[in-house]
Amino acid sequence: MMTDLPQPELGSLKHLHQLSGALSSDEDSVCTEPLSEDPTILTMNFEDLKQLDTVGVELIPEKKGLFLKHVEYEVTSRRFRTTVYRRYNDFVAFQEMLLQRFPYRLVPSLPPKKMLRADREFIESRRKALQRFTNLVARHPVISRDSLVHTFHTVSGNDLQGKLKDCLRSTGDEFMSSSLATQAKELVPTDFQARFASSRDKLRILTASAGRLRDQAERVALRAVGNATDLQLMGKEMSILASDGTPGTGSQNGCSNTWGVLKRTLKGIPPELTVIADKASQQGKREDEDVVEKLNYLMDLLHSFKELCDRHERGVLHDHQKALQKYGSMKKQMMSTAIQGREPGAVEQLESRIVQQETAIVNMEQRNYYSLFCLHLETQLIHVNLDLVAQAVCSLVASQAQGHREMKIIWEELQPKLHSVIQGCNGTPSSPLSPLTPSPSFPSSPIQTQR
Repeated sequence: MMTDLPQPELGSLKHLHQLSGALSSDEDSVCTEPLSEDPTILTMNFEDLKQLDTVGVELIPEKKGLFLKHVEYEVTSRRFRTTVYRRYNDFVAFQEMLLQRFPYRLVPSLPPKKMLRADREFIESRRKALQRFTNLVARHPVISRDSLVHTFHTVSGNDLQGKLKDCLRSTGDEFMSSSLATQAKELVPTDFQARFASSRDKLRILTASAGRLRDQAERVALRAVGNATDLQLMGKEMSILASDGTPGTGSQNGCSNTWGVLKRTLKGIPPELTVIADKASQQGKREDEDVVEKLNYLMDLLHSFKELCDRHERGVLHDHQKALQKYGSMKKQMMSTAIQGREPGAVEQLESRIVQQETAIVNMEQRNYYSLFCLHLETQLIHVNLDLVAQAVCSLVASQAQGHREMKIIWEELQPKLHSVIQGCNGTPSSPLSPLTPSPSFPSSPIQTQR
């Protein structure tokens, strides 16, 4: 007799299904289905979004082209395990196709194309912006699963833009291919309009505050780089003093060995300042990459949300209202024609046009509700990405702590070397490694080494 075997408890596989669907790289897949059992709730957190993909955009040093030079970028995708080469115009075509495919989603903007001679700083700034753009697209719960994204990251050669257009022609926009399009009216919360207005006001305040925080973090990083430059210049001037062959003036002030001691001391300081400057430069670069770029990423996302709201108001909502006005005008015209007793054919023609207009209004109404449904989800996506603020602040604290810790060690090693200058001027022999003590000729330093 067979005994009953224990049944394993696997728990919920919903989270695994979410990631497997999001990470699907099937070239022909056009997936706009919900990632959770409740399509009105975004269940992914910020770490889940990061797991979708990480895209790197690097500048290829040499410019291509015989007459008109252009910059080319190397785009790598962890998800697709691909490396492709793209021009700026390829990114433009990609973004245009995304806007047509996903007019109701957060599609980030591109950095401007500078027509005049672009300097190195502008090119680097644009590279970073393109990297943020591709990562925002690659980490969107819906857009990342579309064939447009697969095509952009996998197709090689010069026919990328044609392949992108083919993808769009075969699918149309998201509303036409989504199974939720006809259910959107039931999926939109009844009080969403009021909640959306409140969220939009809050996000407007958040955008302004995050922008100021980004600007301040950028200044902190620039000050670290400026500090490195100043320390390098100080070391250069000290080297000049140390190599100066001008005889000292000890016979005039009774301190005959001051100049010699000073030159010997200054000769050993520039290498230490170079090390400190290097640490300061590393700190500035670290804060630019780990702090400023995180806040720039969030700012790009917030800006795309503003553009999405504008598209909703200028596009779907405006078209719906315009169609209703046209419908009302046609109804009045039909009534006027019937009253005036014109030809029956004219009335039938108006009735046919009214039926067509009613169909268009129903379609626009469904699009309007689908747009509201997407806005509801995209608002949740914004809140998920607010984790970037906490991560940026943590990165700033860690970078500052590391930088001060590293530079503190080197500054403290310099103290006994500088002490020999004061002792040498006073004619008191001392070890170059003795701790710094206050001189009767100068006020005490606020930071003293404990004896």
